[in-house]
Amino acid sequence: MVASEIKELPTQEELEKLFVNNAGLQTIDAFLNRFNPIRVMRMERMEIRHSAILAWLLDPQESHGLDDKFLRAFLGEALKGCELSQGPTALDVSQADLRDVEVRCEWQHIDIFIYSGANRWAFVIENKFDSSQHGGQLAKYFERVEKYCGGVGEPDRGDALAVRGIFLTLHDEEPEDGRYAPFGYDSISEILPGLLAQEANSLSQEVSTFLAHYIEVLEDALETSEEHKKMEKLARQLYRDHRKALKFVMEHGQTTNFEFAMHNLGVDDPEYDVPVRIEGRTYHFNWLGQDQASFVPASWYDGFGADTYSWDGCEDWWMGEPMIVWFHLRRRDEDASGQLRLYAEVGPLTEHKFRKKLIRGIETTAEENGSPRIKFQRGAADEGKRFSKFFKNNTHHIQDVQDSDEITLAAKALLESFAPEFEMIGKILRQFQKYGTE
Repeated sequence: MVASEIKELPTQEELEKLFVNNAGLQTIDAFLNRFNPIRVMRMERMEIRHSAILAWLLDPQESHGLDDKFLRAFLGEALKGCELSQGPTALDVSQADLRDVEVRCEWQHIDIFIYSGANRWAFVIENKFDSSQHGGQLAKYFERVEKYCGGVGEPDRGDALAVRGIFLTLHDEEPEDGRYAPFGYDSISEILPGLLAQEANSLSQEVSTFLAHYIEVLEDALETSEEHKKMEKLARQLYRDHRKALKFVMEHGQTTNFEFAMHNLGVDDPEYDVPVRIEGRTYHFNWLGQDQASFVPASWYDGFGADTYSWDGCEDWWMGEPMIVWFHLRRRDEDASGQLRLYAEVGPLTEHKFRKKLIRGIETTAEENGSPRIKFQRGAADEGKRFSKFFKNNTHHIQDVQDSDEITLAAKALLESFAPEFEMIGKILRQFQKYGTE
């Protein structure tokens, strides 16, 4: 061991400050070990369990006590602003009598199927919590509904059956079939707390507790809960205060293959004001975890004037900037394969006027440059919306998530592929500096 290495070793006093009666560390430990029965039963990532919970909530006849309130809110939000070729609109749903609906899980291999005989409406909900769609899968479900729907609910009366598809995803994926309306779990995580508060006096304690646990699971998966963000802020503070001790623990403790892959890119000890060069381009990283790494391209960092301005509402969000990019490695349950995704997101800016102009500016430059890979979900610029992802076709398949070299190559490929989008967005950002605070 050389002298320079010895100097980097933490002292006993530094280790004791980190591990002995450290209130911050104890707070994070308590957060990570919260009791949640869904998590205890290892159901939080199981797609079929989410389908079962949602089917229960969507059925007005079930025991939750919400009647058809969640059904209407779910369908209305999913169909709002959609321009599909057939089927009811959000407005139709809001005015219809849906007391006759039947809700089924895994009927004809459809994740969730909703049928209203009185209205001659059928809703096919394809649920993709972690998995991805397969070629032709969505079209087959429409064919099955049209073939068998005469035997579901009321007898076929001879009038046309209107079928609507809803493509429910955690990761903002566009459906391959245009007859499906894209819908995100983030919308469900916004609908449920409002319903829970609105119906607090009429719901049983058991239902209220269960829904609170389910909302917690969704917010953890989406990483949108206020408590999660407070813990992230606390974690960053702990890292700044105990950098040497934590760095020693991380270097000599378990390191994931994703982290090794990021090290291969030159991302070792992220400091957002220290640029990292990857394949001739510059990025500013601020976080490296076991399966995520967040950053912004240099053109965004400079465009927003990161060394000069701060942004109301984003103080505790990632780098504190209005936008962020991050890698996320996800492993498939069935085998050793997975997906590396590159996300970009506009964050929780307090001033709605600024947030709306920023989103519109990104959309406009994408249209002018002919980039189909930049697309916000409808309602992204609405008042009250806080997080809005906008990269599409942003996935790279990983054959072996244990192969750090493969992950490294995939990360480089995604950065190279999205370099034009990074640059075109970077060129419009200086005009928004007037909304920052010096």
